[in-house]
Amino acid sequence: MDSTIGTPTASAIAFFLVIVALTLAITYWAARRTRSTSDFYAAGRSVSAVQNGLALAGDYMSAASFLGIAGLVALSGYDGMIYATGWLVGWPALMFFIAEPLRNLGKFTFADVVAYRLQQRPVRIAAAVGGILTLLFYTIAQMVGAGNLVRLMFGIPYESAVVIVGVVMLLYVLFGGMIATTWVQIIKAVLLLGGVTVLALLVLAQFSFSPTALYAAVAQRYGQQALEPGGLVTDPIDAVSLGLALMFGLLGLPHILMRFYTVPDARAARTSVLYATGLIGYFYLIIPIVGFGAAALLGRDAIRAMDAGGNMAAPMVAELLGGTPFLGFIAAVAFATILAVVAGLTLAGASALSHDIFLHVVRRGQATEHEQVRVAKIATIVFGAIAVLLGIAFKGQNVAFMVGLTFAVAASANFPPLLLSIVWRRFTTAGAVSAIVVGAISSVGMIVCSPTVWVDILGNATAIVPLRNPAIVSMPLAFIAGVTASLMAREPRAESLFESEQVRVYLGVGAE
Repeated sequence: MDSTIGTPTASAIAFFLVIVALTLAITYWAARRTRSTSDFYAAGRSVSAVQNGLALAGDYMSAASFLGIAGLVALSGYDGMIYATGWLVGWPALMFFIAEPLRNLGKFTFADVVAYRLQQRPVRIAAAVGGILTLLFYTIAQMVGAGNLVRLMFGIPYESAVVIVGVVMLLYVLFGGMIATTWVQIIKAVLLLGGVTVLALLVLAQFSFSPTALYAAVAQRYGQQALEPGGLVTDPIDAVSLGLALMFGLLGLPHILMRFYTVPDARAARTSVLYATGLIGYFYLIIPIVGFGAAALLGRDAIRAMDAGGNMAAPMVAELLGGTPFLGFIAAVAFATILAVVAGLTLAGASALSHDIFLHVVRRGQATEHEQVRVAKIATIVFGAIAVLLGIAFKGQNVAFMVGLTFAVAASANFPPLLLSIVWRRFTTAGAVSAIVVGAISSVGMIVCSPTVWVDILGNATAIVPLRNPAIVSMPLAFIAGVTASLMAREPRAESLFESEQVRVYLGVGAE
Protein backbone atom coordinates (compact mmCIF):
# COMPACT_ATOMS: atom_id res chain seq x y z
CA MET A 1 0.00 0.00 0.00
CA ASP A 2 1.03 3.64 -0.40
CA SER A 3 2.05 4.90 3.02
CA THR A 4 2.90 8.25 4.53
CA ILE A 5 5.08 6.52 7.13
CA GLY A 6 8.46 8.20 7.05
CA THR A 7 6.98 11.45 5.71
CA PRO A 8 6.02 14.30 8.05
CA THR A 9 2.26 14.93 8.06
CA ALA A 10 0.28 17.75 9.65
CA SER A 11 -1.75 15.35 11.84
CA ALA A 12 1.31 13.51 13.14
CA ILE A 13 3.08 16.75 13.98
CA ALA A 14 -0.04 18.19 15.64
CA PHE A 15 -0.68 15.14 17.85
CA PHE A 16 3.02 14.93 18.70
CA LEU A 17 3.20 18.59 19.74
CA VAL A 18 -0.03 18.39 21.78
CA ILE A 19 1.22 15.38 23.78
CA VAL A 20 4.67 16.89 24.34
CA ALA A 21 3.12 20.23 25.40
CA LEU A 22 0.70 18.48 27.77
CA THR A 23 3.43 16.39 29.40
CA LEU A 24 5.79 19.37 29.72
CA ALA A 25 3.00 21.35 31.37
CA ILE A 26 2.62 18.49 33.88
CA THR A 27 6.38 18.57 34.44
CA TYR A 28 6.25 22.31 35.19
CA TRP A 29 3.38 21.73 37.65
CA ALA A 30 5.23 18.82 39.28
CA ALA A 31 8.53 20.72 39.50
CA ARG A 32 6.90 23.29 41.77
CA ARG A 33 5.87 20.48 44.14
CA THR A 34 9.14 18.52 44.09
CA ARG A 35 11.20 19.76 47.02
CA SER A 36 12.39 16.73 49.02
CA THR A 37 13.95 13.36 48.20
CA SER A 38 10.59 11.74 49.00
CA ASP A 39 8.93 13.99 46.40
CA PHE A 40 11.61 13.27 43.78
CA TYR A 41 11.76 9.48 44.25
CA ALA A 42 8.26 8.60 45.54
CA ALA A 43 5.90 11.53 44.79
CA GLY A 44 5.68 12.21 48.54
CA ARG A 45 3.87 8.84 49.00
CA SER A 46 0.67 10.67 48.05
CA VAL A 47 -0.47 8.65 45.00
CA SER A 48 -3.82 6.86 45.43
CA ALA A 49 -4.35 3.18 44.64
CA VAL A 50 -6.35 3.96 41.47
CA GLN A 51 -3.76 6.48 40.28
CA ASN A 52 -0.92 4.07 41.00
CA GLY A 53 -2.77 1.25 39.23
CA LEU A 54 -3.04 3.40 36.12
CA ALA A 55 0.59 4.49 36.47
CA LEU A 56 1.74 0.86 36.91
CA ALA A 57 -0.17 -0.06 33.76
CA GLY A 58 1.36 2.92 31.99
CA ASP A 59 4.84 1.94 33.16
CA TYR A 60 4.38 -1.68 32.07
CA MET A 61 2.57 -1.28 28.72
CA SER A 62 5.71 -0.28 26.92
CA ALA A 63 6.79 0.09 23.31
CA ALA A 64 7.62 -3.61 23.45
CA SER A 65 4.01 -4.37 24.37
CA PHE A 66 2.38 -2.12 21.81
CA LEU A 67 4.75 -2.22 18.84
CA GLY A 68 6.66 -5.43 19.58
CA ILE A 69 3.82 -7.88 20.30
CA ALA A 70 1.76 -6.65 17.36
CA GLY A 71 4.81 -7.13 15.13
CA LEU A 72 5.65 -10.58 16.53
CA VAL A 73 2.07 -11.81 16.08
CA ALA A 74 1.99 -10.41 12.55
CA LEU A 75 5.27 -12.06 11.53
CA SER A 76 5.33 -15.20 13.69
CA GLY A 77 1.65 -15.95 14.28
CA TYR A 78 0.48 -17.74 17.42
CA ASP A 79 3.85 -17.75 19.18
CA GLY A 80 3.87 -13.96 19.32
CA MET A 81 1.11 -14.23 21.93
CA ILE A 82 3.50 -16.01 24.33
CA TYR A 83 4.80 -12.59 25.25
CA ALA A 84 1.31 -11.19 25.87
CA THR A 85 0.44 -14.12 28.16
CA GLY A 86 3.81 -14.26 29.89
CA TRP A 87 3.89 -10.56 30.70
CA LEU A 88 0.51 -10.84 32.44
CA VAL A 89 0.87 -13.95 34.63
CA GLY A 90 3.47 -12.42 36.94
CA TRP A 91 1.05 -9.80 38.32
CA PRO A 92 -0.85 -12.06 40.77
CA ALA A 93 2.51 -13.27 42.14
CA LEU A 94 3.60 -9.65 42.49
CA MET A 95 0.45 -8.81 44.46
CA PHE A 96 0.65 -11.78 46.86
CA PHE A 97 4.41 -12.12 47.41
CA ILE A 98 6.14 -8.78 46.84
CA ALA A 99 3.87 -5.70 46.93
CA GLU A 100 3.16 -5.60 50.68
CA PRO A 101 6.67 -6.53 51.96
CA LEU A 102 8.22 -4.08 49.54
CA ARG A 103 6.01 -1.18 50.65
CA ASN A 104 6.45 -1.92 54.36
CA LEU A 105 10.21 -2.64 54.34
CA GLY A 106 11.62 -0.27 51.75
CA LYS A 107 11.99 3.44 51.23
CA PHE A 108 12.97 4.21 47.62
CA THR A 109 14.58 1.12 45.95
CA PHE A 110 14.25 -2.66 46.09
CA ALA A 111 17.77 -2.77 47.58
CA ASP A 112 16.21 -1.29 50.75
CA VAL A 113 14.35 -4.59 51.19
CA VAL A 114 17.28 -6.90 50.40
CA ALA A 115 19.62 -4.95 52.69
CA TYR A 116 17.11 -4.45 55.53
CA ARG A 117 18.76 -6.88 57.99
CA LEU A 118 22.04 -7.47 56.11
CA GLN A 119 25.28 -5.53 55.78
CA GLN A 120 24.39 -2.39 53.84
CA ARG A 121 27.40 -1.65 51.66
CA PRO A 122 28.08 -4.97 49.85
CA VAL A 123 24.39 -5.70 49.34
CA ARG A 124 23.58 -2.24 48.01
CA ILE A 125 26.53 -2.24 45.61
CA ALA A 126 25.51 -5.64 44.21
CA ALA A 127 21.79 -4.74 44.08
CA ALA A 128 22.52 -1.43 42.33
CA VAL A 129 24.63 -3.20 39.70
CA GLY A 130 21.93 -5.86 39.12
CA GLY A 131 19.20 -3.24 38.99
CA ILE A 132 21.00 -0.90 36.62
CA LEU A 133 21.93 -3.81 34.35
CA THR A 134 18.25 -4.75 34.12
CA LEU A 135 17.19 -1.16 33.50
CA LEU A 136 19.73 -0.66 30.70
CA PHE A 137 18.56 -3.80 28.87
CA TYR A 138 14.96 -2.59 29.18
CA THR A 139 15.87 0.92 28.07
CA ILE A 140 17.50 -0.37 24.87
CA ALA A 141 14.17 -1.77 23.70
CA GLN A 142 12.33 1.46 24.46
CA MET A 143 14.89 3.62 22.67
CA VAL A 144 14.84 1.37 19.58
CA GLY A 145 11.05 1.71 19.45
CA ALA A 146 11.31 5.46 20.04
CA GLY A 147 13.82 5.94 17.23
CA ASN A 148 11.59 4.09 14.79
CA LEU A 149 8.52 6.05 15.84
CA VAL A 150 9.99 9.53 15.56
CA ARG A 151 11.55 8.55 12.24
CA LEU A 152 8.07 7.41 11.21
CA MET A 153 6.43 10.70 12.18
CA PHE A 154 9.00 13.18 10.92
CA GLY A 155 11.17 11.32 8.43
CA ILE A 156 14.33 12.29 10.32
CA PRO A 157 17.30 9.93 10.76
CA TYR A 158 16.94 7.19 13.38
CA GLU A 159 19.94 8.41 15.39
CA SER A 160 18.58 11.97 15.62
CA ALA A 161 15.21 10.60 16.69
CA VAL A 162 16.77 8.66 19.59
CA VAL A 163 18.59 11.80 20.77
CA ILE A 164 15.33 13.83 20.68
CA VAL A 165 13.56 11.22 22.81
CA GLY A 166 16.44 11.22 25.29
CA VAL A 167 16.34 15.00 25.68
CA VAL A 168 12.55 15.22 26.20
CA MET A 169 12.63 12.33 28.69
CA LEU A 170 15.42 14.03 30.68
CA LEU A 171 13.26 17.15 30.99
CA TYR A 172 10.51 15.13 32.68
CA VAL A 173 12.76 13.41 35.19
CA LEU A 174 15.18 16.23 35.99
CA PHE A 175 12.52 18.80 36.79
CA GLY A 176 9.41 16.84 37.75
CA GLY A 177 10.76 13.67 39.38
CA MET A 178 8.30 10.93 40.32
CA ILE A 179 5.29 13.29 40.47
CA ALA A 180 5.68 14.23 36.79
CA THR A 181 6.57 10.66 35.80
CA THR A 182 3.44 9.31 37.53
CA TRP A 183 1.05 11.70 35.79
CA VAL A 184 2.70 11.22 32.39
CA GLN A 185 2.23 7.47 32.87
CA ILE A 186 -1.43 7.89 33.84
CA ILE A 187 -2.22 10.03 30.78
CA LYS A 188 -0.27 7.67 28.54
CA ALA A 189 -2.16 4.61 29.90
CA VAL A 190 -5.55 6.19 29.17
CA LEU A 191 -4.51 7.27 25.65
CA LEU A 192 -2.91 3.92 24.84
CA LEU A 193 -5.85 1.81 26.04
CA GLY A 194 -8.26 4.03 24.11
CA GLY A 195 -6.18 4.03 20.93
CA VAL A 196 -5.60 0.27 20.88
CA THR A 197 -9.29 -0.39 21.59
CA VAL A 198 -10.30 1.71 18.56
CA LEU A 199 -7.62 0.04 16.43
CA ALA A 200 -8.76 -3.47 17.42
CA LEU A 201 -12.40 -2.55 16.66
CA LEU A 202 -11.40 -1.21 13.23
CA VAL A 203 -9.60 -4.49 12.50
CA LEU A 204 -12.56 -6.61 13.62
CA ALA A 205 -14.92 -4.43 11.56
CA GLN A 206 -13.13 -5.69 8.44
CA PHE A 207 -14.16 -9.24 9.41
CA SER A 208 -17.77 -8.57 10.52
CA PHE A 209 -16.57 -8.34 14.16
CA SER A 210 -15.78 -12.05 14.11
CA PRO A 211 -12.38 -13.13 15.50
CA THR A 212 -12.98 -16.50 13.84
CA ALA A 213 -13.19 -14.83 10.43
CA LEU A 214 -9.97 -12.93 11.17
CA TYR A 215 -8.11 -16.13 12.08
CA ALA A 216 -9.51 -17.85 9.00
CA ALA A 217 -8.15 -15.04 6.81
CA VAL A 218 -4.70 -15.42 8.40
CA ALA A 219 -4.80 -19.21 7.90
CA GLN A 220 -5.89 -18.81 4.26
CA ARG A 221 -2.96 -16.49 3.56
CA TYR A 222 -0.20 -18.22 5.56
CA GLY A 223 -1.49 -21.70 6.30
CA GLN A 224 -2.78 -23.28 9.49
CA GLN A 225 0.71 -23.14 11.05
CA ALA A 226 0.27 -19.39 11.55
CA LEU A 227 -2.32 -20.25 14.22
CA GLU A 228 -0.28 -23.01 15.86
CA PRO A 229 2.80 -23.05 18.12
CA GLY A 230 6.24 -23.28 16.54
CA GLY A 231 6.43 -20.10 14.49
CA LEU A 232 8.84 -18.35 16.85
CA VAL A 233 9.76 -20.72 19.69
CA THR A 234 10.45 -24.21 18.32
CA ASP A 235 12.24 -25.70 21.33
CA PRO A 236 10.02 -26.66 24.33
CA ILE A 237 12.87 -25.85 26.76
CA ASP A 238 13.17 -22.41 25.21
CA ALA A 239 9.42 -21.92 25.61
CA VAL A 240 9.53 -22.85 29.32
CA SER A 241 12.60 -20.64 29.83
CA LEU A 242 10.84 -17.69 28.22
CA GLY A 243 7.76 -18.28 30.38
CA LEU A 244 9.84 -18.32 33.57
CA ALA A 245 11.58 -15.10 32.55
CA LEU A 246 8.36 -13.27 31.73
CA MET A 247 6.59 -14.36 34.93
CA PHE A 248 9.34 -13.91 37.51
CA GLY A 249 11.18 -11.11 35.74
CA LEU A 250 8.32 -8.77 36.61
CA LEU A 251 9.08 -9.38 40.30
CA GLY A 252 12.61 -8.07 39.76
CA LEU A 253 12.02 -4.95 37.65
CA PRO A 254 13.32 -1.94 39.64
CA HIS A 255 11.12 0.65 37.93
CA ILE A 256 7.95 -1.38 38.66
CA LEU A 257 8.95 -2.18 42.25
CA MET A 258 9.74 1.51 42.82
CA ARG A 259 6.11 2.43 42.17
CA PHE A 260 4.98 0.76 45.41
CA TYR A 261 6.77 3.46 47.41
CA THR A 262 4.51 6.16 45.93
CA VAL A 263 1.35 4.96 47.76
CA PRO A 264 0.57 5.73 51.42
CA ASP A 265 0.41 2.13 52.75
CA ALA A 266 0.57 -1.60 51.95
CA ARG A 267 -3.19 -1.89 51.35
CA ALA A 268 -2.98 0.76 48.64
CA ALA A 269 0.01 -1.11 47.16
CA ARG A 270 -1.99 -4.35 46.87
CA THR A 271 -5.06 -2.57 45.52
CA SER A 272 -3.02 -0.75 42.88
CA VAL A 273 -1.72 -4.11 41.61
CA LEU A 274 -5.33 -5.29 41.30
CA TYR A 275 -6.27 -2.29 39.14
CA ALA A 276 -3.09 -2.63 37.08
CA THR A 277 -3.69 -6.35 36.45
CA GLY A 278 -7.17 -5.68 35.05
CA LEU A 279 -6.00 -2.89 32.76
CA ILE A 280 -2.94 -4.80 31.55
CA GLY A 281 -4.95 -8.00 31.05
CA TYR A 282 -7.42 -6.16 28.85
CA PHE A 283 -4.59 -4.61 26.84
CA TYR A 284 -2.86 -7.94 26.20
CA LEU A 285 -6.18 -9.49 25.26
CA ILE A 286 -6.74 -7.11 22.35
CA ILE A 287 -3.22 -6.37 21.06
CA PRO A 288 -2.88 -9.78 19.27
CA ILE A 289 -5.99 -8.85 17.26
CA VAL A 290 -4.03 -5.92 15.84
CA GLY A 291 -1.10 -8.23 14.96
CA PHE A 292 -3.25 -10.83 13.21
CA GLY A 293 -5.10 -8.01 11.45
CA ALA A 294 -1.79 -6.66 10.14
CA ALA A 295 -0.85 -10.09 8.79
CA ALA A 296 -4.22 -10.57 7.09
CA LEU A 297 -4.71 -7.05 5.70
CA LEU A 298 -1.15 -5.94 4.91
CA GLY A 299 0.92 -9.08 4.51
CA ARG A 300 4.21 -10.00 6.16
CA ASP A 301 6.35 -8.85 3.25
CA ALA A 302 4.97 -5.31 3.42
CA ILE A 303 5.50 -5.22 7.21
CA ARG A 304 9.11 -6.44 6.90
CA ALA A 305 9.77 -3.95 4.11
CA MET A 306 8.81 -1.10 6.44
CA ASP A 307 10.75 -2.44 9.45
CA ALA A 308 12.74 -5.68 9.62
CA GLY A 309 11.71 -6.34 13.22
CA GLY A 310 8.00 -5.86 12.51
CA ASN A 311 7.71 -2.94 14.95
CA MET A 312 5.68 -0.80 12.52
CA ALA A 313 2.86 -3.32 12.03
CA ALA A 314 0.42 -1.50 14.36
CA PRO A 315 0.99 2.00 12.88
CA MET A 316 0.66 0.57 9.34
CA VAL A 317 -2.74 -0.96 10.20
CA ALA A 318 -3.77 2.32 11.83
CA GLU A 319 -3.04 4.18 8.59
CA LEU A 320 -4.76 1.57 6.42
CA LEU A 321 -8.00 1.57 8.42
CA GLY A 322 -8.11 5.04 9.96
CA GLY A 323 -6.23 7.17 7.48
CA THR A 324 -3.33 9.54 8.05
CA PRO A 325 -4.94 11.39 11.03
CA PHE A 326 -5.42 8.12 12.96
CA LEU A 327 -1.84 7.11 12.13
CA GLY A 328 -0.71 10.45 13.59
CA PHE A 329 -2.69 9.80 16.77
CA ILE A 330 -1.42 6.21 17.20
CA ALA A 331 2.17 7.27 16.52
CA ALA A 332 1.92 10.11 19.03
CA VAL A 333 0.38 7.81 21.66
CA ALA A 334 3.17 5.29 21.08
CA PHE A 335 5.67 8.11 21.49
CA ALA A 336 4.05 9.08 24.82
CA THR A 337 4.20 5.40 25.79
CA ILE A 338 7.94 5.30 25.25
CA LEU A 339 8.58 8.62 26.97
CA ALA A 340 6.67 7.54 30.07
CA VAL A 341 8.42 4.17 30.32
CA VAL A 342 11.90 5.58 29.67
CA ALA A 343 11.25 8.28 32.28
CA GLY A 344 10.35 5.59 34.82
CA LEU A 345 13.43 3.53 33.91
CA THR A 346 15.71 6.55 34.17
CA LEU A 347 14.28 7.58 37.54
CA ALA A 348 14.81 4.03 38.87
CA GLY A 349 18.39 4.01 37.57
CA ALA A 350 19.10 7.41 39.10
CA SER A 351 17.67 6.31 42.46
CA ALA A 352 19.92 3.24 42.50
CA LEU A 353 22.99 5.40 41.85
CA SER A 354 22.13 8.18 44.28
CA HIS A 355 20.19 6.42 47.07
CA ASP A 356 22.03 3.08 47.15
CA ILE A 357 25.54 4.00 46.00
CA PHE A 358 26.01 7.67 46.94
CA LEU A 359 23.99 7.84 50.17
CA HIS A 360 24.58 4.40 51.67
CA VAL A 361 27.95 3.36 50.22
CA VAL A 362 29.89 6.58 49.61
CA ARG A 363 28.43 8.73 52.40
CA ARG A 364 27.41 5.87 54.75
CA GLY A 365 23.91 7.28 55.23
CA GLN A 366 25.09 10.83 55.96
CA ALA A 367 23.99 13.27 53.24
CA THR A 368 21.58 16.20 53.10
CA GLU A 369 18.41 16.03 51.00
CA HIS A 370 19.82 18.74 48.73
CA GLU A 371 22.93 16.64 48.06
CA GLN A 372 20.86 13.52 47.37
CA VAL A 373 18.60 15.25 44.84
CA ARG A 374 21.60 16.89 43.15
CA VAL A 375 23.36 13.54 42.77
CA ALA A 376 20.12 11.96 41.54
CA LYS A 377 19.86 14.58 38.79
CA ILE A 378 23.49 14.04 37.75
CA ALA A 379 22.83 10.27 37.69
CA THR A 380 19.75 10.92 35.56
CA ILE A 381 21.83 12.72 32.93
CA VAL A 382 24.44 9.92 32.91
CA PHE A 383 21.80 7.20 32.60
CA GLY A 384 19.99 9.11 29.85
CA ALA A 385 23.19 9.54 27.82
CA ILE A 386 23.97 5.82 28.07
CA ALA A 387 20.38 4.99 27.03
CA VAL A 388 20.74 7.12 23.88
CA LEU A 389 24.02 5.46 22.90
CA LEU A 390 22.64 1.94 23.43
CA GLY A 391 19.47 2.79 21.48
CA ILE A 392 21.62 3.77 18.51
CA ALA A 393 23.81 0.66 18.82
CA PHE A 394 20.86 -1.79 18.79
CA LYS A 395 19.04 -0.31 15.80
CA GLY A 396 16.77 -2.78 13.95
CA GLN A 397 16.05 -5.32 16.72
CA ASN A 398 12.47 -6.40 17.60
CA VAL A 399 11.63 -4.60 20.83
CA ALA A 400 9.39 -7.29 22.35
CA PHE A 401 12.10 -9.90 21.90
CA MET A 402 14.69 -7.65 23.54
CA VAL A 403 12.47 -6.99 26.55
CA GLY A 404 12.07 -10.76 26.94
CA LEU A 405 15.83 -10.90 27.52
CA THR A 406 15.56 -8.05 30.05
CA PHE A 407 13.08 -10.10 32.04
CA ALA A 408 15.55 -13.00 32.09
CA VAL A 409 18.17 -10.73 33.70
CA ALA A 410 15.62 -9.41 36.24
CA ALA A 411 14.39 -12.91 37.08
CA SER A 412 17.98 -14.08 37.64
CA ALA A 413 19.76 -11.13 39.30
CA ASN A 414 17.01 -9.34 41.27
CA PHE A 415 14.12 -11.70 42.05
CA PRO A 416 16.04 -14.49 43.92
CA PRO A 417 17.70 -12.23 46.54
CA LEU A 418 14.50 -10.20 46.96
CA LEU A 419 12.38 -13.30 47.69
CA LEU A 420 14.97 -15.02 49.90
CA SER A 421 15.50 -11.88 51.98
CA ILE A 422 11.76 -11.75 52.76
CA VAL A 423 11.00 -15.43 53.48
CA TRP A 424 14.22 -17.08 54.77
CA ARG A 425 15.67 -16.47 58.23
CA ARG A 426 19.12 -17.93 57.35
CA PHE A 427 19.69 -15.64 54.36
CA THR A 428 23.00 -13.79 54.71
CA THR A 429 24.93 -10.93 53.15
CA ALA A 430 27.17 -13.40 51.31
CA GLY A 431 24.07 -15.18 50.03
CA ALA A 432 22.54 -11.95 48.72
CA VAL A 433 25.72 -10.84 46.94
CA SER A 434 26.29 -14.34 45.51
CA ALA A 435 22.73 -14.61 44.17
CA ILE A 436 22.91 -11.21 42.48
CA VAL A 437 26.38 -11.71 40.98
CA VAL A 438 25.78 -15.27 39.75
CA GLY A 439 22.33 -14.36 38.38
CA ALA A 440 23.62 -11.29 36.56
CA ILE A 441 26.77 -12.89 35.11
CA SER A 442 25.09 -16.13 34.05
CA SER A 443 22.07 -14.45 32.43
CA VAL A 444 24.04 -11.75 30.59
CA GLY A 445 26.78 -14.20 29.61
CA MET A 446 24.27 -16.70 28.19
CA ILE A 447 22.45 -13.93 26.32
CA VAL A 448 25.71 -12.78 24.69
CA CYS A 449 26.55 -16.39 23.72
CA SER A 450 23.00 -17.16 22.51
CA PRO A 451 21.75 -17.07 18.90
CA THR A 452 20.16 -13.68 19.62
CA VAL A 453 23.48 -11.88 20.03
CA TRP A 454 26.24 -14.31 18.94
CA VAL A 455 24.61 -15.07 15.58
CA ASP A 456 22.00 -12.37 14.83
CA ILE A 457 24.03 -9.33 15.98
CA LEU A 458 27.69 -10.42 15.97
CA GLY A 459 27.33 -12.46 12.76
CA ASN A 460 28.92 -15.74 13.91
CA ALA A 461 27.88 -18.98 12.24
CA THR A 462 26.70 -20.88 15.33
CA ALA A 463 25.90 -19.90 18.91
CA ILE A 464 27.90 -21.09 21.91
CA VAL A 465 24.71 -21.47 23.97
CA PRO A 466 21.71 -22.88 22.02
CA LEU A 467 19.05 -21.36 24.32
CA ARG A 468 17.60 -18.04 23.18
CA ASN A 469 16.38 -17.22 26.70
CA PRO A 470 18.59 -18.21 29.65
CA ALA A 471 16.18 -17.97 32.61
CA ILE A 472 15.67 -21.74 32.99
CA VAL A 473 19.39 -22.03 33.78
CA SER A 474 20.39 -18.64 35.21
CA MET A 475 17.50 -18.22 37.69
CA PRO A 476 18.04 -21.59 39.44
CA LEU A 477 21.79 -20.87 39.49
CA ALA A 478 21.11 -17.62 41.35
CA PHE A 479 18.92 -19.38 43.93
CA ILE A 480 21.50 -22.15 44.39
CA ALA A 481 24.30 -19.59 44.83
CA GLY A 482 22.26 -17.60 47.38
CA VAL A 483 21.28 -20.66 49.42
CA THR A 484 24.74 -22.27 49.30
CA ALA A 485 26.60 -19.11 50.35
CA SER A 486 24.11 -18.53 53.18
CA LEU A 487 24.50 -22.08 54.53
CA MET A 488 28.31 -21.88 54.47
CA ALA A 489 28.45 -19.28 57.26
CA ARG A 490 25.70 -18.05 59.58
CA GLU A 491 25.03 -14.35 60.19
CA PRO A 492 23.59 -14.07 63.74
CA ARG A 493 22.58 -10.40 63.44
CA ALA A 494 20.55 -11.07 60.29
CA GLU A 495 18.80 -14.02 61.94
CA SER A 496 18.01 -12.04 65.08
CA LEU A 497 16.36 -9.28 63.02
CA PHE A 498 14.14 -11.70 61.09
CA GLU A 499 11.25 -11.59 63.60
CA SER A 500 11.13 -7.79 63.65
CA GLU A 501 11.30 -7.82 59.85
CA GLN A 502 8.28 -10.13 59.68
CA VAL A 503 6.31 -7.84 62.01
CA ARG A 504 7.05 -4.91 59.75
CA VAL A 505 6.35 -6.91 56.57
CA TYR A 506 2.92 -8.20 57.56
CA LEU A 507 1.68 -5.61 60.08
CA GLY A 508 3.34 -2.50 58.68
CA VAL A 509 4.74 -1.49 62.09
CA GLY A 510 7.48 1.07 61.50
CA ALA A 511 6.84 1.41 57.74
CA GLU A 512 7.86 4.72 56.12
